[in-house]
Amino acid sequence: MILSVNELAFTYPSHSVLQEINFSICKGKFLAVLGVNGAGKSTLLKCINRVLKPCAGAVFIQNDEIGKLSQREIAKRIGYVAQRQESVCMTVYDAVLLGRKPYIQWEASKKDLEITHKALKMLELEEYSLRYLNELSGGEQQKVVIARALAQEPNLLLLDEPTSSLDLKNQLEVVRIIKRVVRNQQIGAVVSMHDLNLAIRFADKFLLLKNGEVFAAGGLEVMTPENIESVYSISVKVKEIDGIPVVVPV
Repeated sequence: MILSVNELAFTYPSHSVLQEINFSICKGKFLAVLGVNGAGKSTLLKCINRVLKPCAGAVFIQNDEIGKLSQREIAKRIGYVAQRQESVCMTVYDAVLLGRKPYIQWEASKKDLEITHKALKMLELEEYSLRYLNELSGGEQQKVVIARALAQEPNLLLLDEPTSSLDLKNQLEVVRIIKRVVRNQQIGAVVSMHDLNLAIRFADKFLLLKNGEVFAAGGLEVMTPENIESVYSISVKVKEIDGIPVVVPV
């Protein structure tokens, strides 16, 4: 088991966000976290990564409790891609090399440089390595931050709405890359998503949040019209087109 979340709860001073969250994920699996705006998806990812401290419950990565690990050790095990990225003036290569920060003592080693190059190659970014981030499209920038997370050599990827500002082609490309990397590297991924069709097509497992609680969790069997209607307050049908499941609002 790569990740196990047990009885997790989080409360802001003004209101409760998450209550009694339980789920786990094995290596090689892609879990989609689904729910309406304000359901607690981003907060959940931040609690897993210890950006936010839960008020109850525990998170375990490879049987080690996150709360007992240093920030450096967490960064070695978890690659986190936030929903919004700061715009900085640096090259693609340097941005990906930043993923090696938890490992670098005085200066980048030959191994750090090799892993950076491998991450660039994995995301097909080699030809962009000397370009500046502000010269890239939204899809290219998103690949860079994923490459940086992979340069950490994590056991787990946490991605907060990685396709939210991308066009259709780049949405498909980014999610395909995530799926391929998770399978080939045998790591886990927890991805908050708004697009149900991307989720149902590519994810292995699903966590449906409603009012800060787990409404349903499991495989494709939980992605029923009834569950989706209960969570999103809209009637849908789930159809197959050329073997691909599709959620259609009605």
